[in-house]
Amino acid sequence: MELPDKETCYRALESRDPRFDGLIYVGVRSTGIYCRPVCPARTAKYVNCTFYGSAAAAQEAGYRPCLRCRPETAPEFASWRGTSNTVSRALALIAEGALDGEGKSVDALAERLGVGERQLRRLFLQHLGASPIAVAQTRRVLFAKHLIHETRMSMTEVALAAGFSSLRRFNEVFRDLFHRPPSALRRRSLASRRSAETGIALRLRYRPPYDWESMLSFLEARAIPGVEVVEKGCYRRTVEIDGSVGSVTVTHLPQRQSLSVTIHFPMVQSLPAIVNRVRRLFDLGADIETIDEHLSHDLQLAPYVALRPGLRAPGGWDGFELAVRAILGQQISVAAARRLAGQLVALHGGPLPENSGSHSGLTRTFPSAKRLAALASIGLGMPTARLNALRALARAAADDPNLFRPFATIEEAITRLRTIPGIGEWTAQYIALRAIREMDAFPASDIGLLRGVAKVDGAPATPTSLLRRAESWRPWRAYAAQHLWAANATQVRSVEGTHA
Repeated sequence: MELPDKETCYRALESRDPRFDGLIYVGVRSTGIYCRPVCPARTAKYVNCTFYGSAAAAQEAGYRPCLRCRPETAPEFASWRGTSNTVSRALALIAEGALDGEGKSVDALAERLGVGERQLRRLFLQHLGASPIAVAQTRRVLFAKHLIHETRMSMTEVALAAGFSSLRRFNEVFRDLFHRPPSALRRRSLASRRSAETGIALRLRYRPPYDWESMLSFLEARAIPGVEVVEKGCYRRTVEIDGSVGSVTVTHLPQRQSLSVTIHFPMVQSLPAIVNRVRRLFDLGADIETIDEHLSHDLQLAPYVALRPGLRAPGGWDGFELAVRAILGQQISVAAARRLAGQLVALHGGPLPENSGSHSGLTRTFPSAKRLAALASIGLGMPTARLNALRALARAAADDPNLFRPFATIEEAITRLRTIPGIGEWTAQYIALRAIREMDAFPASDIGLLRGVAKVDGAPATPTSLLRRAESWRPWRAYAAQHLWAANATQVRSVEGTHA
């Protein structure tokens, strides 16, 4: 997205236009503060305002975050910046900690993306107005500020969770930026210190509209027994990261245009990864109005887009878990794939501690790639070809921890996945869409998509004709796929019940 001209930005600021929230930030020269365009403070004079396309750009220019509108709570758009797929992939990797800790560098990040370091820096300046390092640093500061405002975590826990190398460095950054210690930012009205029972509660904003019912229905149809529970408008699941086990609960706050997330997890260092997975699973980074407007240029598809405003492209909680689901779902229904996944978890998933305080339906974690790769027999009643594909997938994922992370181009990601025995074009595209979050991934051979487009166009289609038809939907074919699946009356049975 190109930054609008200053006059347009200022009108958005004057009217506190929510459509610009998260898309622009205003640095106010007279105060040294940067704000969201919806900030309730008195509007600054035009001459004192400078507008930026990202919080990182405003912070790198020397402004500090506003304590009233709290830029850390603005909707994020890391996943939709179609003007540069390289920047989108880089932002996803930075959110996973690609520039946090020792041995992490922009050079290494650029190499993973298949570009030179200078080219990556140039793209960041062009699209975000800030360097990759500045984006990573701003992410750490804003996440820490979010935790300070909304939790009773100790400052040491906040520093660790936000990715700071030490408590001393954490304190230095906040004193330099806010001219006060981080503890001074905490609201005195917060309730008593968190406990193992209450967990850590955060609100994650999205850009409306948001079709929560469709998202929850999608997840409920695929909920793996023991690992996931969907009931009474709430999503729960178990979490395992680096051997530590916990759970997460997600509910919808439509009046706040947010999701409420409660995390029970023993390692605070894993909080950014858990929050990032929630954002990915529920597709919180989509500028859905821009996407729907683009798809509505297709006159046949437009009525179906209008029927479901805010329809998102669900992600996957974990890349390996999602890839296993996709293989289990080859040539069978979603319900049958769900039963197989439940059997796999019962046989090889890890148990939750008895005193975890989780929902009674959450009993096990999904088995890791290393665990499945080491098994002599998986023990599922499946065709030999698919069992061999599961073993090959487990070995590949165990050998390459970055297998399901953004990598160079979508074409390279698909090619890399298809080198795994048993993964064909459909499976690779489906994994790319949900696990790697390639928003232009498109499993054109999916029966549900073919039925959906036949309903939209009133004529049968083939995978080849559908691919041609989908060219105008780029770079958001994944969202067009969601509308085609929704248009198909047998959506739930067909999304994963197709040939690979």
